Amino acid sequence: MSCVLGFDVGSKLTGVAVGNPFTASARALTTITVRDGEPDWQRIDALQKEWLPNTFIVGLPLTLDGGEQPASRAARRFADQLQKRYGLPVAFVDERHSSQDAAHRFAEARASGLKRRRDAAHIDAEAAAVIVERWLIESPAQPAIDH
Repeated sequence: MSCVLGFDVGSKLTGVAVGNPFTASARALTTITVRDGEPDWQRIDALQKEWLPNTFIVGLPLTLDGGEQPASRAARRFADQLQKRYGLPVAFVDERHSSQDAAHRFAEARASGLKRRRDAAHIDAEAAAVIVERWLIESPAQPAIDH
């Protein structure tokens, strides 16, 4: 079964999620530490080997009016590195409001007893799951962007 790995790229932490194209669902996996602008590639290597994705999804942070910003360039750089390192297609998803959606999901899970306060450290991974689900729902028939 094929899957996708999604990333919510940050300056200190990058959230990672896995998505299932058949169910159009995703789940948060982990967060990866970013140091001096570089993610922990060993952890990403391990996730790639474990999940064997056929596509990577990267959240593209845009301004409210849809313009690029410094964080957009960092996400594009990360996507280029992913594509070169693994030779797999990479797709971008507009990640505006994904962090708010992730926070809302976390609050609902806490209210129902499924999450605890200490789980808030993984909110970036939950944001990655939101990004992956957006791509799965909005772009199921579209091929990933190979750059």
